[in-house]
Amino acid sequence: MSLRQYEYALAVAEAGSVTAAAELLRVAQPSMSQQIRGLERELGVQLFARTPTGLVPTVVGRAFLREAEVAVSASRRARATARAGADELVGELVVAVQMGFGTRQLPGALGALRRRFPRLEVTVFEEPSSAELERLCRRGVLNLALMAACERSPADAHHVGDEEFVVVLGAGHPRLASDRVELRELAGEPWVRFDRDSALDAVLQNVLRNNELAPATAARVSQTATAVRWAAHGLGVTLVPASAVPQDYEHLVRPVSPVVPQPVIAVLRHGAGPAETALLELLRQESWQLSSL
Repeated sequence: MSLRQYEYALAVAEAGSVTAAAELLRVAQPSMSQQIRGLERELGVQLFARTPTGLVPTVVGRAFLREAEVAVSASRRARATARAGADELVGELVVAVQMGFGTRQLPGALGALRRRFPRLEVTVFEEPSSAELERLCRRGVLNLALMAACERSPADAHHVGDEEFVVVLGAGHPRLASDRVELRELAGEPWVRFDRDSALDAVLQNVLRNNELAPATAARVSQTATAVRWAAHGLGVTLVPASAVPQDYEHLVRPVSPVVPQPVIAVLRHGAGPAETALLELLRQESWQLSSL
């Protein structure tokens, strides 16, 4: 078995077909097919099942791919460390962020990082589930994760700032006349909520419970920008991190009372290298204060 075969299998799982995976990695489709078949023969298992929607990992395949992901990530980090000089970093940095957190701060920090190390390849993705972020951190897949809370040791977890949650109201809503909205004044309002297993919906559930509000749900969405847009059109009110509010909707946003803060934690992989350390310092330099709305 080789790391190349691992990379091919991960690409097939992501793309859903050998052809699409081959295009993604810019290799010949017959060569990729041969490598996948050879990997399955060597392992003695079937990694993928063919379905009407494409190739999907089998139960055994999913277990294998989790370990393959760890191995490939470790290999990339090893190459990056070996090639890192005093003034240059070359390699890949994988960053995951809990959905809605650091929406304004992370791009600025990453932009500064890329200007400092232009040959560093950065991959960023949003993850709605805090449990999944925890799992990815434990597996060593991520170089850095930005999240609301974690169970890692203090040596791995760093408090970089705090997100303040704000309420988004529909145009013409009477509470827009106030500089700050008392949460209990929203009794009876329908809410635009998030997926049930998301960290954002967990925050909203706690707010509703602590303020004795009935969680009347108008809709559930997966993205903060969608929640803001739907609330702005009057479907219901929503609660999002202040930094996640798009610029065109800030006039429909109000701080809430009591304040709803969430710490933002940067979790670094064990044995973090210079790229992760540099990004951590840049995140600390970003402003995490609630902007004027």
